[in-house]
Amino acid sequence: MQTACQSVQHQRGRRQYKRLCSLLRDTRHDCILFSNEFQNHAYLPREMGESALAWQTRCIYNSCVWYYQHCQKKIPVVMVTEDKSVIRQYNTETQEVYVVSFQIYLETFWPNLKGALELYKSLKETHRERELESREGNGKEYPEHLPLEILEAGIKSGRYQQGVLSVNKHRAQLEGFVRLQGLGGKETDIQSDILIYGTKPRNRAIHGDLVAVELLSRSEWKGRNGALCENETDEKAVDAQAEVMPTGRVVGILQRNWRDYVATFPAKEDIETQGKNAQRVLVMPWDYRIPKIRISTQQAEALQDYRVVVRIDSWESTSLYPNGHFVRVLGRTGNLEAEIATILVENSISVNPFSEAQLAEMPSNTPESPWQVKPEEGDRLDLRKTHLVFSIDPKGCEDVDDALSIRKLPSGHLELGVHIADVTHFVPPNTYTDIEARSRATTYYLADRRYDMLPLILSADLCSLLGGVDRYAVSVIWEMDSSTYEIRRVWYGRTIIRSSYKLSYEVAQQLMDGDLEPLNTEMELHPLKQDPVRLEQLLWAVGKLTEVAHATRMRRDMSGALELEGVEVRVQLGEKHSIDDLVPKQPLQMHETIAECMILANHWVAKKIWECYPQHALLRLHPPARQEFFQELKECAKARGFSIDTRSNKALADSLDQANDPSDPLVNQLLRMMATQAMSNARYFSTGSYTEDEFYHYGLALEKYTHFTSPIRRYADIVVHRLLLAAVNKGPKDNLLGNKDLEELCRHINVRNRAAQHCQKQSTELFQCMFFKDKDPDSDQRCISDAVIYGIRTNGVLLFLPRYGIKGAAYLKNIDGLVLACKDNGRCHWMPGSLQRLPDRIVVTTQEAKSFSYCLFDHVTVRIHVQSSRFHPDSIRLEIIRNRPHSSQEALPSASNPQLARSELVKEVTRTAVEAQLAVEGAEELKPVEHYQEYRQTQGQSLYSMLEELWDLALLDVSGA
Repeated sequence: MQTACQSVQHQRGRRQYKRLCSLLRDTRHDCILFSNEFQNHAYLPREMGESALAWQTRCIYNSCVWYYQHCQKKIPVVMVTEDKSVIRQYNTETQEVYVVSFQIYLETFWPNLKGALELYKSLKETHRERELESREGNGKEYPEHLPLEILEAGIKSGRYQQGVLSVNKHRAQLEGFVRLQGLGGKETDIQSDILIYGTKPRNRAIHGDLVAVELLSRSEWKGRNGALCENETDEKAVDAQAEVMPTGRVVGILQRNWRDYVATFPAKEDIETQGKNAQRVLVMPWDYRIPKIRISTQQAEALQDYRVVVRIDSWESTSLYPNGHFVRVLGRTGNLEAEIATILVENSISVNPFSEAQLAEMPSNTPESPWQVKPEEGDRLDLRKTHLVFSIDPKGCEDVDDALSIRKLPSGHLELGVHIADVTHFVPPNTYTDIEARSRATTYYLADRRYDMLPLILSADLCSLLGGVDRYAVSVIWEMDSSTYEIRRVWYGRTIIRSSYKLSYEVAQQLMDGDLEPLNTEMELHPLKQDPVRLEQLLWAVGKLTEVAHATRMRRDMSGALELEGVEVRVQLGEKHSIDDLVPKQPLQMHETIAECMILANHWVAKKIWECYPQHALLRLHPPARQEFFQELKECAKARGFSIDTRSNKALADSLDQANDPSDPLVNQLLRMMATQAMSNARYFSTGSYTEDEFYHYGLALEKYTHFTSPIRRYADIVVHRLLLAAVNKGPKDNLLGNKDLEELCRHINVRNRAAQHCQKQSTELFQCMFFKDKDPDSDQRCISDAVIYGIRTNGVLLFLPRYGIKGAAYLKNIDGLVLACKDNGRCHWMPGSLQRLPDRIVVTTQEAKSFSYCLFDHVTVRIHVQSSRFHPDSIRLEIIRNRPHSSQEALPSASNPQLARSELVKEVTRTAVEAQLAVEGAEELKPVEHYQEYRQTQGQSLYSMLEELWDLALLDVSGA
């Protein structure tokens, strides 16, 4: 009701009001806003001397009565309020118009929703205790936050700085950092993050909040601690060499970023010591960065060993901890499904099953009623008989977004085609499926499963460009010179294709290298043994595609494209989720080939949609990294005798290319990994919100870039498809988003993409811990591994384990003050001594005056074990046992790309032509191509989405909201 919504805006602020409006606009919730104040019979004018609350109550009740009469008195109307006086006044005034409390409403109309009733009671108890505390609280634990108008004026004048609080998860009680943003045009000499040291100066701000900060005097500034520590309570680990940095205190919170938090109840004996009322419990969040949360519940003892979801309601200045309420149970601690659910909740990912309304929009494809190309799609370019189309993807991939074609034209030129699944044909704008895809924004890939953005009938069937079946596509087709591969013209449009082959990267690599063994091992390639003509066509296409891709890559390299490194680990699963092995992905030449083709398509589509829609095209930018983030990279390279120039992406790329150690290829890999870590995050944006010089993609060295090639798993690509089709007059233009709406959508997609990345990383870490948890680190040789030192700290080193793709820390000084010394045979043991940190090494000196050095890029042998926690995620712990490389290493994947003979020949053949033609178009880094195995989509709990809405609306005292 309009009156209730406006009351939310006045009482709870614009942010909550906008969230409520967003929920109402979401057609999945079947809600309608009744503009009662514009309906002649529903509206009541405010009387003289009448309070706003009384007038709103009267308006809402009168509108309920009018609606009941409008429905010819056949449908009862329920008005819900927490104001007992309103219930007494109106409950019996009109028959069939009920005025009840929220508890009565749930018990009467939804008796089976026990979880909702428990949530309501928890909320009500929390609300009651909050009021009681505010009345009784005398002593303040924290200073009051300054009013918003004072904060805004202070930020504008430069007295206060604003930014998002980021808590150090390793020192959550001590260190938080605020990264500056929006300085209001006021010049400042603060160029780094601001340190918030301790919980008191944090002043009730929580990780992720947008805060206003006042700088302390320089005499009070402190330094970032560079020492390793076990957890936030390890205060012995102090870095005496830390340089001081700007330090401040939080004076106000501009925007709360509270979300759902996963927590665990303390042990039974701890509950009993928390006061007379044992129902008020301090639960410990799963995330180290979140403080303990006080909740009221009657289930504390019953849920001792369970992960639960809680929410924060308030944090008063009189309380050491925030107050919250219990929401629901996820499962028993340590159970795989409960731990996966924990990761999803912590990243605000909701993956309920697709609804009946969404599935009802899906086409049918069954043996009795197979899906077929429609005759009315005759305006599509039919490539089924003229082009050899094939796809190259990870093994077992079912959501095949892209396919390729390449052929010689009668003119002598080459024609290269990139064909992308036409998802927009099956997902029109503003349908139930489209709204759900927009909400999810991406497919979420975990180590053992995936959660699709689109229903399975689309993602793994009708939109998937599988071999041997007709499919709709959106294609970009280039005509290019056959020797220099310079692009002469480009065509965009809708097509019909039939992919002839669905190849894996490994099979395509074998064919490119002249190895025909896949003709015996791959069923769909068996017919080629009897058909040498078609075999030659496929071999030529794969080889020529590689040549074109390499030429494109060389053009990008000349513009400064960065070739960076990431750690990608594949979990090999056995039966019943048993983990057989952890295998780092081995790079292939074919990965680069496919990536180059996709990059080329994304770049050209970006140029096209920007030309047609310069004010509301969806592009992707990558800002330059902050120079201070490269400091550790420079120091590490210097230790090996290399110099890294970071003044531009071209200078950085050239420096990294030259930083090769012939004796150890891992050195270059580690330097590239460190460069990757220093990078800023790429993000989507609407072109109307930025100037053209801000469009630049630093990592790719491209003036304009977007995502077009994966619409099955990225909603941004769906938006780009609609823009492209409208630009070439092959799609509707009336549903395109304007700049403001598109920028808001981009912010949502950026948040969801970061959540997907964190979720994937955390699930991989979960399975890494599961792999080692049941193994004896003292006897199982799989727990012994080679490691490379890539970082020096005051009390330890940072290590990379190439065998498992694991990065972690190892202590050289323990909590008892002993240091890790080495015997003549390389064996390490703890003994009294001291440490000295130097730029490229850490020196251990024993009481006997013997010295040992651990240098950057040294290989050492480590023992791997798992540190379990009842409250937090398990973690990998590393212990150096020898200061020498592991003597019995297994065959490891190559640290650098294996360049096979044919690959080198391709590069040599294309290099001269490309260098002779210096018309450089642009560049981009090679992005790791995902290697995921399809499993299943876990069924979520539909109750949770309803409770999420109740959280915002329950207990909102607007007398009828």
